[in-house]
Amino acid sequence: MKMQWLLLLGLVFAIIIAIFAVFNVDNVPVNYVFGESQWPLILVILVSALLGFLLSSILAMTRTYQLKRKVKTLQKEVAVKESLIATQQNEIAEYQKAGVTPDAMVVTGEERTHDADESLRSQPKRDEFGVNDTEDRRADTRRDEL
Repeated sequence: MKMQWLLLLGLVFAIIIAIFAVFNVDNVPVNYVFGESQWPLILVILVSALLGFLLSSILAMTRTYQLKRKVKTLQKEVAVKESLIATQQNEIAEYQKAGVTPDAMVVTGEERTHDADESLRSQPKRDEFGVNDTEDRRADTRRDEL
């Protein structure tokens, strides 16, 4: 249906241009860098429109090509991350079968907000390097005592 509308629109546009051409057959001066010549007005308009169409088409194709490359790159990233997720899910399943609790637990749903808040309160604060502040202070005081 969309193609039919585009075809109809193109046909209407062609009829308008044909009528415009019949009424604008006068020659107009066209100035070049090297000289001047007389061309029919409709030819000047059509050539200008054609050059504008070609330029915008080239720019659109360039943008489309760039976006396709970006989509391919992002699809590769998604595939890598999906395989990583699958690997981690397999590891979790193996831990669950063996009855072993891994160091990091996967938490979902309501457990996330409730358990995460409690676990954050109970854990000692660590600096940007992952060092526990209280353990670090204890080590400093032991060195001072020696």
